[in-house]
Amino acid sequence: MTSDTRIRILCVDDHPLVREGLAAVINSQPDMLLLGQASNVQEALQEFRKGQPDVTLMDVRLPGESGIDAVVAIRREFPEARIVMLTTFEGDVEIQRALQAGARAYLLKSMPPKELLAAIRQVHTGRKQIPAQNRAAACGALQ
Repeated sequence: MTSDTRIRILCVDDHPLVREGLAAVINSQPDMLLLGQASNVQEALQEFRKGQPDVTLMDVRLPGESGIDAVVAIRREFPEARIVMLTTFEGDVEIQRALQAGARAYLLKSMPPKELLAAIRQVHTGRKQIPAQNRAAACGALQ
């Protein structure tokens, strides 16, 4: 695959180890390309504007403003942005807020890499992805 046909991904997380782990998983895939990384909302906006990724992986909890704030800001400028929220929290309020802000998926960081990659591909095609254990909480936000 050429870089023109790969899924271009932006990774936003304030933990360098998590970003490096995600980078390794993404870069191991022939159909994916890590376009950039950011550790806070301002960097996320800059990187998104610069590269306009196909899919953005966004941590819910970032220093200062939240990842959900970043989703709102990005989608204000780029309404078609496809953003996947990554978190360690299963809270109902967070799921609803993220999906209402325009996130296409809400995934737990504890999921296997294979499932994350499948979710990225699914979101890239325009579909949404919510883990089974969180579907009831997300039900209203998906409509």
